[in-house]
Formats: sequence, structure tokens, C-alpha cells
Amino acid sequence: MIIGTVKEVKPQERRVGLTPAGVRALVREEHTVLVEAGAGEGSGFYDEEYAQAGAVITNRQEVFSKAGMVVKVKEPQPEEYPLLRPGQILFTYLHLAPARELTLTLLRQHVTAIAYETIRDPEGRLPLLAPMSQIAGRMSVQIGAQFLEWFYGGRGVLLGGIPGVAPAHVAILGAGVVGSQAISVAVGMGARVTVFDVSLEKLAAVGQQYGNRVTTLVSTPEHIADVLQDVDLLISGVLVPGARAPRLVTEAMVKSMKPGSVIVDVAIDQGGSVETCDHTTTHADPVYLKHNVVHYSVANMPGAVPRTSTVALTNATLPYIQSIAQMSIDEILKSPALAAGLNVYDGKLTNYEVAQALELDYAPLM
Repeated sequence: MIIGTVKEVKPQERRVGLTPAGVRALVREEHTVLVEAGAGEGSGFYDEEYAQAGAVITNRQEVFSKAGMVVKVKEPQPEEYPLLRPGQILFTYLHLAPARELTLTLLRQHVTAIAYETIRDPEGRLPLLAPMSQIAGRMSVQIGAQFLEWFYGGRGVLLGGIPGVAPAHVAILGAGVVGSQAISVAVGMGARVTVFDVSLEKLAAVGQQYGNRVTTLVSTPEHIADVLQDVDLLISGVLVPGARAPRLVTEAMVKSMKPGSVIVDVAIDQGGSVETCDHTTTHADPVYLKHNVVHYSVANMPGAVPRTSTVALTNATLPYIQSIAQMSIDEILKSPALAAGLNVYDGKLTNYEVAQALELDYAPLM
């Protein structure tokens, strides 16, 4: 198969879909790999390294026109829509639930769109979402700590405090991959931490690991509203695979928060779970103030650490890329993991959660 990767054009996105090591593995299996010139520079991987690994260095148009499968990091941007071809496999993060225009474009152009974030392994986990969720979860606390500084509009609170001065209070919505990583960093930095989840099993695991260093609460509107009045930093890491993130924090709850407190909505790429996080921001302009609360809603958080993120992503995606490259479309449709990742195929929307979120017709694969 001819496999291609391109330079990301989403603002401040410096990750790339393949590392040189990933290219080498594909070339070793006798695939042709096309890499857009300069695609990896943002992650510290240069054209010479890709060429030495066996890639053909070319331009964006040739990658899209010749590649049977295009491997990316982020969803296609409007300037890339005309380059997509019928039957071409697009393998990337798509997050279609809040993206009606992109979804309709993929349907019109009959792209075979496989989303990293909905692929499931035999245990039902999301193996291609996990590495970026781990990074985003860890970053959320350090970002929150930064924006709590007075210079950035925050309350002027040191996350871990010092002897004689109380630490900041961090609330974390969700004890999944994002939440567990955020808990680890927040506890490590000495913050006072409260964690919400609907799963008693997950809350029990948090309690067993951290004991009385973390307060666990079942996620209900009443519990969230009560705690947010005392919170310095709120991190939301809730996820419904493929679907729009549930709105757990209302505008009234945000109004009740202390002036200068900070919200980091990691779920923003799925529409956000905080009502006042009503638009995405960028790494260049990451925050805005609403009701005297600092809102951080960057949709590609791991893009701030592109080297780490690119290596982690290729480690996870490469086995799937290798499998797809060897399979017919019928074999892809029969693979439980890849069928779960298939969001659009042959002009049909094949992901139920996306169809529900966008109120479009759902077409089951079988």
C-alpha cells in the first residue's frame, strides 16, 4: 500500500502522524511511504531522517492524491477538504460529534474515515486515545497551576502551598485515563484533591491508591455544585466514546466559583463538559475570562509537547496502521477493533454516537 503523512495545518499543531522509526517499519514490510516535506519538523524529526528510513519526501498534493491511506494526527481542516478522495482511508483523530461540517464533507466525498478515538481493543479499552489522554491529564494540572498565578489572571495561589499556608483545592471530573493522570500529578504537587465519577469501582480504586489524600464523590449535580464553590482549579476529563461530552458543569455553577479560579476542560475536543467553555481556544491564545473564572479550552493540548506526543502516538497507532495496510476493506469491516473505529464509510455514517449527536442518519455496518 501507499501510505502518506502530511504536515498538520491546525493552528499551533506540531505533532506528526508518523515518526521515522514508524516509516522504517512500514518500508520494511514493502509499503511505500510518502511524507510531506517538513511534516515532522515541529516534533524534531527532519526530512533527512525520514528519507534515511525509506520515505519519499514530496508535497501535500501528491500525498493526498497517491496515498491509499493518509495517517494524520488531527481532523482535516477546511483547506484540506478538497484533497480528500473517494475510497481513501483517513486514519486520525476525528472527534466528529461536535463537527457537523467535517462529518458532512467526509460523507459527501465517500472517505473511509477511521477514528483513533473510537477504536476498541478486545477488553473494550480505547488504546489510541489513551496515550494522548495520559499526556493531557498530566498537562492539565501543570497548566492549571500556571494560570492560577496572578500574572495570568488567576487567584495567585501556589498549587501545593507551603508549610503554614493551605494548598489549592483541585476538583477532577472523571477518574478515567485523563482523571487518573491528573490525580497523580495534583497529589504529587501537594494539592488538596476531590475526584468525581459515576463509577463506584473507579472511585474505590482511587481511594485504595491514595487513601485520605484524595476525597472521592459520586458525580451528581448536587455534589459538583457544592464542591465548586470552594475549588481553585477544576479539571474535566469526562468521556463518552465517540459522543459529545456530557454537560456536567452549568453556568450557574461557574458563577459560584471563586474569582480567579481556573477551569481546564480537557473534554473540549468532544464539545466540552463545562457550559461556559463554549468555544475552543489555541495554544497561542489559550484562555478567556468569564464570570471572573479563567477558562482554558485548547482542543489539542498534547500538541504543546509534540516530541513526546508524536512518539507516544506512533507507538500506539503503528500496529493498527500495519494491519490496515495488509487488509481488504471487507477484512477491515469484519475486524471488531477497526469496525469500532470506522466512523464514515461509502458515504454512510457508521458511528451511532456521532449520528445521535449530529442528528444524522446512522447506517450500521452489519
